[in-house]
Amino acid sequence: QQQQQGEEEEAEVSVAYQTLEVLIEQGIAANDIQKLNDAGYHTVESIAHATSRRLCDVKGISEAKVNKLKEMVKNMVPMDFKTAADALEDRKALVTLTTGSVELDKLLEGGVETGSITEVFGEFRTGKTQLCHTLCVTCQMSIAEGGAEGKALYIDTEGSFRPQRLQDIAERFGLDPAVALENVAYARAQNSEHQLELLKTAGAIMSQDRYALLVVDSATALYRTDYCGRGELSERQMQMGQFLRQLTRLAEEFGVCVFITNQVVADPGGMSFAKDSTKPIGGNIIAHASTTRLRLRKGRGENRICTVFDSPTLPEADAQFAIGPQGVCDATDA
Repeated sequence: QQQQQGEEEEAEVSVAYQTLEVLIEQGIAANDIQKLNDAGYHTVESIAHATSRRLCDVKGISEAKVNKLKEMVKNMVPMDFKTAADALEDRKALVTLTTGSVELDKLLEGGVETGSITEVFGEFRTGKTQLCHTLCVTCQMSIAEGGAEGKALYIDTEGSFRPQRLQDIAERFGLDPAVALENVAYARAQNSEHQLELLKTAGAIMSQDRYALLVVDSATALYRTDYCGRGELSERQMQMGQFLRQLTRLAEEFGVCVFITNQVVADPGGMSFAKDSTKPIGGNIIAHASTTRLRLRKGRGENRICTVFDSPTLPEADAQFAIGPQGVCDATDA
């Protein structure tokens, strides 16, 4: 029965979006669809979720065409009210990705959820990048094993991506390392504009195949260095807001798990005798965009402590995990 349920979930997952090709049958010209693809719109949902003003900005798409498109997709994408009972059924079909640690999965009630943004923040050496690497492998496993049977995209801004690491983790979970590496697409973002540009490409890649995870490690590092001082703060926050909005769109459109890491800053206003006087950067913009926020800090030895900092469903609690040679694993009693 579990297998049957898994198959049903897989069927549910695989038809989560419709590509723009279906609009050709409705009388939209192929070259118009090409223009929309070039502008970063690859699915019917992306047209439905975009504002008319944004669609009018696409070169060669007139206001009349936008109105026609909007009218067309209104019947194809459900965007009306639904009952809480229906919403609950939708939530039940959500897939979660295992983190590789039993305690951490328990804290997250099954694992990292797909279809929303999960943010982890902490100082250096708290296991943020290791979690990213582990999820890149676990998302490829079957749903019964705590995966999502999909590929992973990895946007790296700090130069900390290590394919060798993925091989070790794949061996631990019994996957073929060569296949596991083939299923992870990786890009190195050079600046904050390039980082946003890569999301357009990510949308194109996701519409071609079944993806389960998009990692951005770290989402904020380049914004910290590209914008300096208080004079550029509002511009930085605006650009970061745009980036996070696109991430939310990808999470909802393709049902992928968006997993971002964030850096911390020392909080001089915080009480110095408090255990942890650091706070995540990005302010309210990143706080509101992330559905689940997790704080990582160092524990004893290889152990790390994860705290639920903000979540609509999870209670604020702690869990211990460890970082081993094969990614994130259960805490050791050292």
